[in-house]
Amino acid sequence: MNTHPTARTYLLTATALLVLLAVTIGAAYINLGPFNTIAAMSISLAKGLLIILFFMHVRGSNRLIWIAAATGFFWLGIMLALALSDFVTRH
Repeated sequence: MNTHPTARTYLLTATALLVLLAVTIGAAYINLGPFNTIAAMSISLAKGLLIILFFMHVRGSNRLIWIAAATGFFWLGIMLALALSDFVTRH
C-alpha cells in the first residue's frame, strides 16, 4: 500500500499550510486571553500533521513507519512533560 501522492496532493497540502500560516499570523493579533496558547498549539499540530502525513510520506507507508512516528511523538511528549514540570515548579 505504498501510494505516492500526486502533484495535486502536494499543491493542496502546500496551500493548506499557507492558509494555516495566515491563520497563525491572524491569531497572533487577536487577544484570546488564556486561549492564545491553545489556539497556537492547535494550529501548529495541524501543520505538523500535514507535513508528517504528506511530505514525509507516512500516510501511505507500512505500520512500522507509523509505529516509529508515534514513538517519536511519545518521546516528544515525555520531553515536554519534563520541561513543563520544571517550569511550573520554579518561582
